[in-house]
Amino acid sequence: MPVFFTAPLLRLVLLATPVDSAPPACETGTLHLELAADTPGEALAVCIHPGLSTSLLFDATLGHVDLPGRERFRVMENETGLALVPTWALTQGERVPVMVTFKDGAAPASVRFMLVVHASEAARQVVVTRQPRSLESYREGEQQAQAEARQCREDKAYLEAECSGRRGLLGLLAQGLLGKGGIADKNITKSVISRPDNSLKSVEAHSYRLDAGRVEGGQKVVRLLVAQRLRNHGSTPWTPGGAVLVGPKGEEWKALGVWSQDPIAPGKERSVGVEVEMPEEAARGTFTLKWWSQESAHESEYFDGVRFP
Repeated sequence: MPVFFTAPLLRLVLLATPVDSAPPACETGTLHLELAADTPGEALAVCIHPGLSTSLLFDATLGHVDLPGRERFRVMENETGLALVPTWALTQGERVPVMVTFKDGAAPASVRFMLVVHASEAARQVVVTRQPRSLESYREGEQQAQAEARQCREDKAYLEAECSGRRGLLGLLAQGLLGKGGIADKNITKSVISRPDNSLKSVEAHSYRLDAGRVEGGQKVVRLLVAQRLRNHGSTPWTPGGAVLVGPKGEEWKALGVWSQDPIAPGKERSVGVEVEMPEEAARGTFTLKWWSQESAHESEYFDGVRFP
């Protein structure tokens, strides 16, 4: 089984605007923030979502990270960055302040973020540099930034696999443990149908079911996973940004998490996975899987005929 995805590198300049009560517009790729000595000190809004990793990367050694309610996150930290995976203890719309202080004491000595829990999206990476650079300098540093991003993706994949490996199906899929007993599986390659206007076609598909080990509202809860092999018939790369399962009566079940090894280039195939949790009774019948991409959240890919063992 293949390991799953990371966000593409979208070079965006994030303006230092204060956080207000309105929910921020979420960028789901990589955000690039340049800090000058006179950068305003307001907290910068960053969208997060339970189960999805958001990585903060810096060009300086970290001195201290102040994260209230740290126990509600799974955190991987090194000298120049940290990866945060919010748990479901956080609620939609909740805001968590984070202050990062740099070890060298140079100006600016710290930067503040406001993590905003979004219903479905999350910024995947925030790359922070403390010196404004010319376009030429920025291009010269691109190779180093890409190397740092690759390292971050490896760290993030490890963290997500570790976290999901203890609690969910995606981690088991990433570690190649599905289909080895204890988890019900079903080959749904023939039943899953790609809609005619899709740019992605389903080449292979499997579904999995695992008892979540708890009861809610008098009903047993199950974890479900759809693993697909998709081929990109479009003209641009495609990276999973999120997904929902639409039930037989039109009810929507949002993903706990989505994974893919890499963006799917035009004409290429990649494996992707989506994990959902629901009452056992609701897991019966035929579902439609709706994907959207990080490149365009407004364009969806639909796959009908999804069933679970």
